[in-house]
Amino acid sequence: KKRMMIKTGVINMKNNDFIELVCGICGGKMCVKDEFLKCLNGCICVSADYLKNFFDEKDMGIEHALLPEKGLVVPGDVIIGADSHTCTHGALGAFSTGMGSTDISFGMITGGNWFKVPESIKVVFKGKPSQYVTGKDLILEIIRILGVDGALYKALEFTGDTIKYLSMDDRFSLCNMAIEAGAKNGIVAYDEITKEFLDTV
Repeated sequence: KKRMMIKTGVINMKNNDFIELVCGICGGKMCVKDEFLKCLNGCICVSADYLKNFFDEKDMGIEHALLPEKGLVVPGDVIIGADSHTCTHGALGAFSTGMGSTDISFGMITGGNWFKVPESIKVVFKGKPSQYVTGKDLILEIIRILGVDGALYKALEFTGDTIKYLSMDDRFSLCNMAIEAGAKNGIVAYDEITKEFLDTV
């Protein structure tokens, strides 16, 4: 991405405090800072020393789990990430969606981006789930009903009295798989369970 930015004459990001870079999987080998930076699409990216929130081998993992655990996702945030499952963060009441590298670069450079506001599909779950029913079971049933393209560029809003029985892990699973129905994002409204989670991070 730095190569692309150099070509356009960009030297600095709009706001480094709002950029998180997470060391994940790099060609099947453990990452070190320099190799990780080269690993992103085969080019050297922004220097890790330049970013406030760079997570390397000491703190690496899957960004969908790591960023909430670090308290970097809060209700009302707008989050774009370079992975389709960025929609996971909707479990915390954030609008979050995956985008391509050009769109991500634009966001890093300008501090903004362009979205068409998605129409919503309100998904209402009723009743207390049986003992072994999880958030993943619920989203798999929604995908079965809607199909893999039944929610194209739509927001899946997960509601109903069932939500109060779902742990944060269940909510993360619900939102994580919204993309599997073609959705732009999945989201669960902030409540006491969300508050408890945020109070611990």
